[in-house]
Amino acid sequence: MTGGGPGRVLLPPGLRAGLGAVSVLAAVTVVVLGCLYAGDSGPGPADARILAVVDGVRPPWRHVADAIDLLGEPVGAVLLLAAVMTGLLLSHRPRAAVLVAAGPGLAVVTTRLLKPLVGRTIHGGNLAYPSGHTSFLTALALVSALIVVGRPGAGRTAGTLIVLGAGLAAGAAMGWAEVALGSHYPTDALGGCGTALAVVPAAAWLTDRTADSLRKKYR
Repeated sequence: MTGGGPGRVLLPPGLRAGLGAVSVLAAVTVVVLGCLYAGDSGPGPADARILAVVDGVRPPWRHVADAIDLLGEPVGAVLLLAAVMTGLLLSHRPRAAVLVAAGPGLAVVTTRLLKPLVGRTIHGGNLAYPSGHTSFLTALALVSALIVVGRPGAGRTAGTLIVLGAGLAAGAAMGWAEVALGSHYPTDALGGCGTALAVVPAAAWLTDRTADSLRKKYR
């Protein structure tokens, strides 16, 4: 079912192959970067080149970075999720509201599980890889884009590009903020973005399967 209403699928069939391939590629990238930087406490060569340009921004751009960073903090993230979920529930989109919680939630949990496994640190003992802030905002953007392209009329290519474009734009914005504020290395941000790209398509597929099963059971 791809029409309006509570039963609208979150991962349309036309997008599954493309986003599935992206999910696998992103997962591989996250693992490879994790292996490369496991146990490190400093920037790699690519990090150093980017840090030379981005690190330590001054006002007014620092204020912009602070505002973006706030979206990934617990209070900001909860308020943002609550606002989006409330809007979806009021528009009778419970399945989409579930994904708004599940997608970013799974992305953040995954980053927290990976951090001690990789053991990369910044500023002493702060676990850095992958970036949870970047993972969260990327995941929320991916979920939001999936909800939009799930409407009738979105083509396979256009839909895939919209979803990926939204996720990458959000990941780049939060990644820049985290690096500019000195909270993460650039490769941490890349790992966070990749984590969201890896888990959100799976979360959308599982949400669809669960919702469809429940509808059939209680129909």
